[in-house]
Amino acid sequence: MNASRVIALTLVAAGLAGGASAAGTPAPRKPARTSEQLAREAEAARGAGRLEDALDLYRRALARKPGWVEGHWSVATLLYDLDRPAEAGPEFAKVIAARPADGLAVALKALCDYKTKDYDEALAGLRKAHALGVPSPEVDRVAAFHAALLLNRGGNPDAAFEILKGFAEKGRDDPPVIEAFGLFMLRMPRLPEEVPADQREMVRLAGRGGYHMARGRRTAVGRLALEELVSRYPAAPNAHYALGAYISPDDPEGAMEEFRRELRSTPDHYPSLLQMALIETQRGRAAEALPLAEQAAKLAPDVPAARLALGRALLDLGQTDQAVQELERGAALAPESPDLQFALARAYQRAGRAEEAERARQEFLRLNRARREPDPAASPDAKPSGTGTPEPGRPS
Repeated sequence: MNASRVIALTLVAAGLAGGASAAGTPAPRKPARTSEQLAREAEAARGAGRLEDALDLYRRALARKPGWVEGHWSVATLLYDLDRPAEAGPEFAKVIAARPADGLAVALKALCDYKTKDYDEALAGLRKAHALGVPSPEVDRVAAFHAALLLNRGGNPDAAFEILKGFAEKGRDDPPVIEAFGLFMLRMPRLPEEVPADQREMVRLAGRGGYHMARGRRTAVGRLALEELVSRYPAAPNAHYALGAYISPDDPEGAMEEFRRELRSTPDHYPSLLQMALIETQRGRAAEALPLAEQAAKLAPDVPAARLALGRALLDLGQTDQAVQELERGAALAPESPDLQFALARAYQRAGRAEEAERARQEFLRLNRARREPDPAASPDAKPSGTGTPEPGRPS
């Protein structure tokens, strides 16, 4: 027997001869799994908690059927669950391309954008998802919370507060909610993770007061937190404003003094001017409120609260047409504000525009009702799980 024949027989015996059997005939090949089989195996792996295995199987199924939308959805949600937003985002984008009205996919992609710090894209996506409607209460809540954070970061704390009020009214005082309220009260255009370590306690104190203020009950707990804030951080921007805003319903004179202190350090502090205008309006002194509101609106022409304060003062002075114009501008800037719709209904009624008054009143009722609708009790910082979304289908 020559040497080459010995080597060949040895390879066959060891099972290494390229799939040839001892008889020299090819070994039967195992048939390749179909995309349907791969999808079933992926679903089983996901159900068993083997997410990486499931991801690999779904991707192999997609290699055979690239247009399988539910496959891209499964890959996207798995990547989201694995905290890989940079990879999940493009997969959600493929789902959105096929289903542009899918509010859930839009919301989850926006949350991926938030995690990858594409904040402008994230806010645009969160707004779009809200307009489309998000069928998952868990994802809807997390999306709303992140929208509030981004609105505040972008310099619109009043719009952020309107969203955060919903959390406070439902009794949610999770640490992330308190931090978000603190950023609002101090009007700090930052995200929680951007707050320096030496300012975190300051933010928490302000947040505790903001939380109680949003609930509509000025408790001693909230006031004490803000008094401690002013005592410990007297020179902090907006600290005196935060205390003044909190005590204004029960102690308007004390509040006016806090606002004056804020204005002494920051003469163009329009939020303090707005609060002072509101107090004067509530006292029935619209003539004193008007110049304060006008100055605030001049300093902050695109702030809805400025248009609200100015509109209220004008309405109380009998300047109804001007009041309607200001309130309409405010409502255009903040269509989700029930306060603006309520004031607008009053102004339309005073102007003899009954049909528009009723429409504004109904919108006020809708917005107020939506804010108070119950939802599942879970923390707003919880990571929405892709496994909580509808079951993925198999490729057809």
